[in-house]
Amino acid sequence: MEKEPTSFYTIRFGDCDPFGHLNNSRYLDYCLNAREDHLRDHYGIDLKAWAAQGIGFVVNRHEIRYIRPVGYNDRVCIQSSLIGWGDTWLQVEMLVWDEPKEQLKAVLWTVFTRIDTKTGAKTTHPGELVDWIAQVVLDEGSRDLDERMAKLKSTRPR
Repeated sequence: MEKEPTSFYTIRFGDCDPFGHLNNSRYLDYCLNAREDHLRDHYGIDLKAWAAQGIGFVVNRHEIRYIRPVGYNDRVCIQSSLIGWGDTWLQVEMLVWDEPKEQLKAVLWTVFTRIDTKTGAKTTHPGELVDWIAQVVLDEGSRDLDERMAKLKSTRPR
């Protein structure tokens, strides 16, 4: 099972600031949309169907590092990976690369909390989700973004 799916996106004019750079908040949108695409296309997970079953995830926090600017009409490659988890949460890393994956543009870590969509209450992962997590989680050996950034800078793109 693929642990680091990727997809490509072209940066739209309306998503850029007056300098032609991707607006800081729009990185989140591109990354979260990519993760949703990866869940659907690579793992067969339909978030709408999950929500109808009472399974939901809400963003608990984001941590983002902007490394190099992304501009209007640039084509980027976004890679996402599950890098950590607990009984009620998942931590996802999203890497924004240039199209050939030679330059890292940004790193986003997002923690999602699992909720019951019918009650809004935090809930634990069921056994079948834990089994899936065990198959796809990456062990990057770091829970600190500074350490992860150092590792990314010292290795060639995947």
